[in-house]
Amino acid sequence: MLETERLILRPWVETDAEACYQYARDPRVGPIAGWPPHTSVAYSRQIIRDALMVPETYAIVLKATGLPIGSIGLHHNDLAEKDDEAELGYWLGVPYWGQGLVPEAAREVLRHAFEDLRLARVWCAYYEGNEKSRRVQEKLGFTYQWTTQEVPVPQMGETRTGHVNLLTRVAWLALQSASA
Repeated sequence: MLETERLILRPWVETDAEACYQYARDPRVGPIAGWPPHTSVAYSRQIIRDALMVPETYAIVLKATGLPIGSIGLHHNDLAEKDDEAELGYWLGVPYWGQGLVPEAAREVLRHAFEDLRLARVWCAYYEGNEKSRRVQEKLGFTYQWTTQEVPVPQMGETRTGHVNLLTRVAWLALQSASA
């Protein structure tokens, strides 16, 4: 479990399905990140079991309510091929957009990645048009690496343009020094 001023980042549990569905069913949330809106509480429960109840994936829980409002995690995939790398992924329920909650959660996850897990690099990507995600990555200090056309988005049955950014441990430490 990780904690920030306003948030608790904790593992997902099946009983989070109703709260997950409340936000993940909104068509403004999943499709821009590459996954379809959730169709039922049962579907959200299955996604929690299959995709969210994995190491280093956290429910973003608002301290004020104790309920999950989104998800954030460090994943190993095609961008993070080495043991000392991960990809940061996140989503947040629409009512909480624009409040700085994802950057707040991500700063703590990045601290955990670089200090506790001793990762060398954290990758982060977004699809063309997802300006909110682009801005989060800029705020966190990620730097542009490349753009790929025709990226397969299997869950949506389409291809998109993807932009890839990187934050190294060295750059993160420099940012911490500059803000201290």
